[in-house]
Amino acid sequence: MKSEKTSPPEGEETPPNKDALLSTSTAGGVLLIGIQSGSRAVTFVGNQILLRYLSPEILGISTQLEVYSISVLFFARESLRVAIQRQSDTNDETAYRGEKKKIPHSHVDGRTAAGRTQALVNLAYLSINLGIIFAIFFAVLYHNGIRSSDPTILQTPYFGNTLKIYGVAAVLELLSEPCFVIVAQKSQIRIRGAAEVVGTLLRCLVTCGSAIWASRNGKDLGILPFAMGQTVYAVSLLAIYYGSVWRTASAGHFSLFLKSIYSNDPEAYFLSYFSRPLLALIGSLFTQGILKHFLTQGDTFIISTLASAHAQGVYALAANYGGLVARLVLQPIEESSRTYFGQLLFSTSGAPSPSAIKEACSHLQILLRTYVLLSVGILAVGPTLAPLLLKIVAGPQWTTAGAGDVLATYCYYIPLLAINGLSEAFVSSVATEKEVNRQSLWMLAFSAGFAGAAFFFLGFLNMGAEGLVWANVLNMVFRIAWSTRFASFYMKRNGSRLVYESLRPRGLTLAVAVGTWAALRRLQTMHFCGDTFEDFLKTGVVAIVFVGIVAYSEYEFLLERYNTFRVQLGRWWADKAAKRNRTL
Repeated sequence: MKSEKTSPPEGEETPPNKDALLSTSTAGGVLLIGIQSGSRAVTFVGNQILLRYLSPEILGISTQLEVYSISVLFFARESLRVAIQRQSDTNDETAYRGEKKKIPHSHVDGRTAAGRTQALVNLAYLSINLGIIFAIFFAVLYHNGIRSSDPTILQTPYFGNTLKIYGVAAVLELLSEPCFVIVAQKSQIRIRGAAEVVGTLLRCLVTCGSAIWASRNGKDLGILPFAMGQTVYAVSLLAIYYGSVWRTASAGHFSLFLKSIYSNDPEAYFLSYFSRPLLALIGSLFTQGILKHFLTQGDTFIISTLASAHAQGVYALAANYGGLVARLVLQPIEESSRTYFGQLLFSTSGAPSPSAIKEACSHLQILLRTYVLLSVGILAVGPTLAPLLLKIVAGPQWTTAGAGDVLATYCYYIPLLAINGLSEAFVSSVATEKEVNRQSLWMLAFSAGFAGAAFFFLGFLNMGAEGLVWANVLNMVFRIAWSTRFASFYMKRNGSRLVYESLRPRGLTLAVAVGTWAALRRLQTMHFCGDTFEDFLKTGVVAIVFVGIVAYSEYEFLLERYNTFRVQLGRWWADKAAKRNRTL
């Protein structure tokens, strides 16, 4: 006798597969780290080549145009990209078979997986339209700003055309957003990786190639090579995304274009296209995004106002190298965690299941403890090792200029940056519209506090670039306090509990960290000979001993994490292989 497949009760959704979510999140984080590393490596090589053919003035203007492009893209799509991580990819079509006759042929059922994906695709078209508005607005703002501050920039060859091309390239990149939301929701990291790596490679080839051609042929193209590279990058994203996702849309019974969505609730969708709950959430996230963007760029504004050009250059270099860890490792982990928490705790009924809460609580604690261990290592070794690495990479002139001291101070900031990124990723995954608005108000207060602290450290204490780092440290402490408190209350009201005591490293780990920090400080002041290589070897020996003792002290935890990581990656590869076999 054949067993019948059971469907979820009517009105209920299929719960997410926790193991599949975790394995996808783990693999996604690894792939994103690989994507970031590959893209950064290609960009670094390209920049080293461009330094030989372009003047510092041209590179400076290109940086301003890059900020223009980033601002357009951030304001147009960032709130949508955060919101889509709340939308699950569960397929509950079987619960509504009896009602399919009511659904018009030109509509998608909003209660199905196809309907949920279509809601995201429709919202992506709002991002495209916002992008057009912001591209024009910021272009006018930027053009008028440099006309009053530095009109000589307007005399740069092809400046006007380059600014227009950058705006068009930003809109072209946004045209791929309907495909990106599908790739993000369905965790198709390989498609994203292919698009970004190929796009970055082509951008570097076109930018470098046109700059070299112009230099050898006596042509002055100004900043036009950067605009050409940016356009090629946007077009390549469009081609790869649409070429890869078209089949997914056809198989999933949704469209890559605007399509009406059916719902029993007439208030669920605005104009039958846009989910009202998602629109409200995106509005709140957009407001918060403005605060975050200006808070992120606030240090640049403050140091340009209160510090000398020398201090600005020192801080820029230290922040660039210090932020590499955040961009290459921490940011991909935060992004994959945000997707994991958002989909695991998503529920149309409003309250996630107790098992999902327990799973999320456990996963958050594990990640936080891992970050704490990483932070212990950075705090113990980083302040001594980082200046030596800077001397090797950037040359001794930067360390004598003070960049080494700033980078050493930056090592105290990186652990806070890591923990804050993870805790705020959790908040953005589960917070309601009201809670997001409350967080935005607190962030406004933190921004004011950051500005006050920076003014005190730079204006009164004359600490220069180091003072700005300490102002960032204070700001990050308050943001961590708010987000971890929110996580605790969220778990408590859903019947679980975050055990912060479990995050504390073992006593041996803490003792050896303090001892290593003290030993390296003494080594630096009394036994460094000035030979970079020899000093690096001395520091490396101490660091290796430190890592060995920590590995022994935290052996059980590290072994468990390694085994979990290996199992989740193996499960992800097995799932991918099974899907490929089914399509053959």
